[in-house]
Amino acid sequence: MASHRIFSMSFASIYPMYIAKAEKKGRTKAEVDEIIHWLFGYNQEELAFHLEKETDFESFIKGSPRLNPSREKITGVVCGVRVEHIEDPIMKEIRYLDKLIDELAKGKAMEKILRI
Repeated sequence: MASHRIFSMSFASIYPMYIAKAEKKGRTKAEVDEIIHWLFGYNQEELAFHLEKETDFESFIKGSPRLNPSREKITGVVCGVRVEHIEDPIMKEIRYLDKLIDELAKGKAMEKILRI
């Protein structure tokens, strides 16, 4: 299945794309990291470890210290699919992150992005 190809990609190979998307719209790497911390529970050292180790996306998500329970408030369309309708749990987590990065790039305030 094509969607599962992303599972085996290293998170480190996708991470720079998230940063580039944010910076292109005047946002920062620190804000991208804050989203990752909020969503998956990684601290900065743990995130750096997984980037250096080139952990695959699936293992990065499955190894999350704490999936934020408020992530289920994330709704909307990413890549033409409503995130709340995605059944595969790993793909859903990936699309949650994609949606939050999209919101960051669109200029939303961090409080709204983090559902505070």
